[in-house]
Amino acid sequence: MAEPTPDKTAFRRILLASEGRPIPPAAVARAVELAKATGASVHVFTIARIHGTSFGMPTPGLMPTKKEWAEQRDIVAKTIRRLERKGIEAGGHVLGTRNATKKILEEAKKEGCGAIVMAADPDRNRVTGNMMWTQEPQRVARKAKLPVYLVRDE
Repeated sequence: MAEPTPDKTAFRRILLASEGRPIPPAAVARAVELAKATGASVHVFTIARIHGTSFGMPTPGLMPTKKEWAEQRDIVAKTIRRLERKGIEAGGHVLGTRNATKKILEEAKKEGCGAIVMAADPDRNRVTGNMMWTQEPQRVARKAKLPVYLVRDE
């Protein structure tokens, strides 16, 4: 997957997204690099994972716990502070969902973002990768109509 070149496009807003993992410094640095080059603001967005449904209805045992919500809010708050220390205007929030790819793409559209930055594990083959939550950034990159910058998680 070829990475888009930022110098061809000026972004007004960048989405720094996570499917639930902590946002590593490398992803923040990539978002800062893109934002400074184009004068963009950054919207930080993370997912609190809903683990499924029972009989088509959300079940309390499958919903994110208070601790999981707090962890995701903490990730957003720390990332916003890191971005603001670098002189980037930033905001963000957490959303609970089962379909992270769909919500990340909807959030990018809703916020008027011109690019998405995400931390990602190494690519797996699509058959096994489609069953893995950690391959969510690759699914976002495949389905997005805007540039997606995947930062390999070390």
